[in-house]
Amino acid sequence: MSKTGYYTHDLCRKHDMGPGHPECPDRISAIEDRLLISGVFDALERMDSPPASYSDIELAHDRMYIAAIRGLTDRLIEEQQAGGPEYAQIDTDTSINAYTFDAARRSAGAALAATDAVISGQLENAFCAVRPPGHHAMREKAMGFCFFNNVAIAALHALQRRGLKRVAVIDFDVHHGNGTEDILAGDERVLMVSFFQHPFYPFSGDKNPAPNMLNVPVPAYTKGMEIRELVEMMWIPRLEEFKPEMIFISAGFDAHREDDMGQLGLTENDYTWITERLKDVARRFCQGRIVSCLEGGYMMSPLARSVEAHLRVLADV
Repeated sequence: MSKTGYYTHDLCRKHDMGPGHPECPDRISAIEDRLLISGVFDALERMDSPPASYSDIELAHDRMYIAAIRGLTDRLIEEQQAGGPEYAQIDTDTSINAYTFDAARRSAGAALAATDAVISGQLENAFCAVRPPGHHAMREKAMGFCFFNNVAIAALHALQRRGLKRVAVIDFDVHHGNGTEDILAGDERVLMVSFFQHPFYPFSGDKNPAPNMLNVPVPAYTKGMEIRELVEMMWIPRLEEFKPEMIFISAGFDAHREDDMGQLGLTENDYTWITERLKDVARRFCQGRIVSCLEGGYMMSPLARSVEAHLRVLADV
């Protein structure tokens, strides 16, 4: 049986953006309850994620930006001690609490630790059940519930510190991974392939992407079979031509038909199929090396079932 790592940390549940916010701590609890009940947890190597260092985060983000998020956190904690607010707003849908900065460091740290374990052969692949998510975080800007770009940091770590020459980033979230594109566009060592609902938040990805970006915008109400066809016709040939040495997945499950954050029509079976196709590419070109990081997915039951489907393929159970 392949060894699949499962990385998370308690701080990932302490980051909170306020009552009723869809990107909530219950997301991790729902996933873990499902993995326990289904028995999938028994097949996973469970790990606590270490914090990413500032120099790790600087692989993908501007130093001043990191300092600004740190400063905002310190100020919020000071104000709270004087009876001030529980949250500080970054934009209309993204805010921090006292734990956000440390949770974001653990989320990036999970992706980095998973990358090291997979490259060293300790694990075949890994899933990072982390929040805050990362794929909207740009080099100098937090947005879309994201602060540090976990997948971009890990991909650049693999290239710049672990000696890999080519890595692929796959993004199947319902929203375009604009942050990952911002950080990795034009880097010939990376091929990023994605599909996303369009037109839709963050209203990007359709205009002249860089040559290393294969963006596949799809209209609302696109169903799983059409997505499978696009993956087969567009993603797979590009991945085969690129021959990545490792695959990183921005695993958002909000394209599920029961998730009202978007209007795409995928089911667990589609996530199983997509993961199988990516695992086949990984087996042929990169010794099975995959690191997958949680992005979106906001309705608890479809999120938990979809992560279970994804992990069943990764762990061969």
